[in-house]
Amino acid sequence: MGQAQVVSKDSEPKIDKMLQPFYEFVKIESSGGLVLIIATVIALIWANSPWGHYYEAFKNMPLTVGAGGFILSKPAILWINDGLMAVFFFLVGLEIKREILVGELNSFRQASLPIFAAVGGMVVPALVYAFFNIGTPSVDGWGIPMATDIAFSLGVLSMLGDRVPLSLKVFLTAVAIVDDIGAILVIAIFYSSGISLWIIGLGMLFFICMIILNKLGVRHPLPYLFFGCLMWLAFLKSGVHATVAGVLAAMTIPASTRLCCTDFLIPMRNHLMDYEMGGDKNRVTLSNKQMLSALGNINRDVLMASPPLKRIEHNLHYWVAFGIMPIFALANAGINFSAEGGGLDVFHPVSLGIFSGLIVGKVIGICFASWVAVKSGIADMPKTLVPGHFLGAALLAGIGFTMSIFITTLAWDASSPFIVEAKFSILAASVVAGILGFIVLRSCPLSPEYDG
Repeated sequence: MGQAQVVSKDSEPKIDKMLQPFYEFVKIESSGGLVLIIATVIALIWANSPWGHYYEAFKNMPLTVGAGGFILSKPAILWINDGLMAVFFFLVGLEIKREILVGELNSFRQASLPIFAAVGGMVVPALVYAFFNIGTPSVDGWGIPMATDIAFSLGVLSMLGDRVPLSLKVFLTAVAIVDDIGAILVIAIFYSSGISLWIIGLGMLFFICMIILNKLGVRHPLPYLFFGCLMWLAFLKSGVHATVAGVLAAMTIPASTRLCCTDFLIPMRNHLMDYEMGGDKNRVTLSNKQMLSALGNINRDVLMASPPLKRIEHNLHYWVAFGIMPIFALANAGINFSAEGGGLDVFHPVSLGIFSGLIVGKVIGICFASWVAVKSGIADMPKTLVPGHFLGAALLAGIGFTMSIFITTLAWDASSPFIVEAKFSILAASVVAGILGFIVLRSCPLSPEYDG
């Protein structure tokens, strides 16, 4: 009994502390998913309303930045897809780096199951799409059904509450992150064109400057922002999609602290004692120099004890989830279903390929790859999961939305006749995948090892 009490007091707080960033991540992504849905509905209604021409005017509104001999002018839709999405991919890069350093991708044994599952969940949907579109001009969209939208998938999981074990949420998050790595590679290799090697070299020079900043111990974000913007501009002009610069920039952000635990705790206790000695019972104590000095020292040491990567990631989540992604959805999800907008053919090879890839391909790829990884002994089966959990997770991974729509904008020109079918199929498949995944996980029996 005494030993159990010690475990309860000592181990549980440590576990909660380790998982706290994950809890915050899921909470923000779930809320962001709701905002994304609202923005998508607004875009669809707006594009098909009598004011639809204003929607097109909004997307094509010219925006110019610069002065003198240097002017960069693009329509709003390109500023969103090339500029704001670079910030989104920067955040994705931070998450990838954190997962590789201290998260689910920290070791091969730990990461093998989600890696196998994610690879299967990318390869099979691409093959399914190719099956319907091989030999046609629309075959370039093979990368569209590969993607998983982590915001929506975790949003559905959050609605299930304690009906799903934490290990399933961790598994799906890791799968989505590996999926993001695959999407980044696909964009960089297959959806970049007219590549200029010398401009890429210039961009890589700025990347090296950021690495040097890291090695020199620079922790303030402004120098990284300066060189990151230059790298983004170089990639924008190089032919490699500019969002790749966001991922590379994230890899240079320092992930270590300047103060270890002991070096942080001892001075912090002294600062708190100074604060207590300088205080009184009144609420207004800002005039007390001793308290102000203590607060300043506390703030300085907290900054030195927290990694810049974690601080930036935490602060960016709100801007991305509640700002950038809704703007992206508003600008890209508006599909005009009328004949004037190009009409809609739900039996077009593009429609069939994307829908089947996200619904059927994801399930087959993730479930089969997970089974192979466990049966071969490469990965361990989590004790709190049962086979039904993998089916439900695979269905939720079929919610492609954000990344799928983004790859659609890269696969074809905005005037392409395939755009309407692609976006409609992405939305339809995401809705069906979310509903089916919810039903499967809601009715899935829990493992005897799961204690809630």
